[in-house]
Amino acid sequence: MSVLRRRGWLLAVAGLLLTPTLRAAGAAPALMLAEKYHPGLDLGAYWVSEKYDGLRGYWDGQRLLSRGGEVLNPPAWFTEGWPAVPLDGELWAGRGRFEEATSTVRQQVPNDAAWRRIRFMVFDLPAHPGIFDERLTAYQDLVGRLNRPWVVAVPQEKVTSHAELGARLQQMVRAGGEGLMLHRGDSAYRGIRSDDLIKLKTHDDAEARVVGHLPGKGRHSGRLGALLVETPQGRRFRLGTGLTDAQREHPPAEGVWVTYRYRGLNDSGLPRFATFLRERPDVQPAASGPRP
Repeated sequence: MSVLRRRGWLLAVAGLLLTPTLRAAGAAPALMLAEKYHPGLDLGAYWVSEKYDGLRGYWDGQRLLSRGGEVLNPPAWFTEGWPAVPLDGELWAGRGRFEEATSTVRQQVPNDAAWRRIRFMVFDLPAHPGIFDERLTAYQDLVGRLNRPWVVAVPQEKVTSHAELGARLQQMVRAGGEGLMLHRGDSAYRGIRSDDLIKLKTHDDAEARVVGHLPGKGRHSGRLGALLVETPQGRRFRLGTGLTDAQREHPPAEGVWVTYRYRGLNDSGLPRFATFLRERPDVQPAASGPRP
């Protein structure tokens, strides 16, 4: 990176760290959000990495924030020595351990032993002025110099064909991974949802907010039959499949965001064959949902 560009980055970082809206409690960071994979992508323009099944974490140079802007409270050692530069990444406890990551990260009094199983998987530098090709090199260098075993630079690779991409997806899923992320190499960091960032999984999923509890019938009489949920676009539907007996006895509270899987959309725009997956306390209201 040139001296002028490096100076520009440092000035941008300084301005960002002084921005009151970001420093204010509860202000959600403007994060780069992913679109779903679709045919026709020029794969030569993208880097490919694992999609980590954790919670989005944003280091603003002083504090660790959730995707929704909540100030997280890790042990002091976890962020000691971190740079005064915004870092974007995933707080991850390992494949198949989303619930463990959620429980650990959202505790007001940090559990030191639990946090030692958390990794901050860094995949971008939001304040860096360069394209992702340049930010990739920069975040790998920064994490290397930081030299903290629990802060990891996400590896990025190239693929040559959609067949190779599909094979990598299947290999990832068989190994217990959630899916893949594709990051366009010539893209700037923009806090919007676009094709600059693509997620690829073997199934569709999205988030909706619980707005009601519907009573059960038959063997579910006297307890929850289904959740009434609302997408960020304002569409409401019943979500009953996939709930455990324990969740029917003690269902997610109204106002809580949940993740569901589905198989495309019907003509009305509602998800087909929606199945409850889990609660998502880290999701901010307009972050996701099925889109026509």
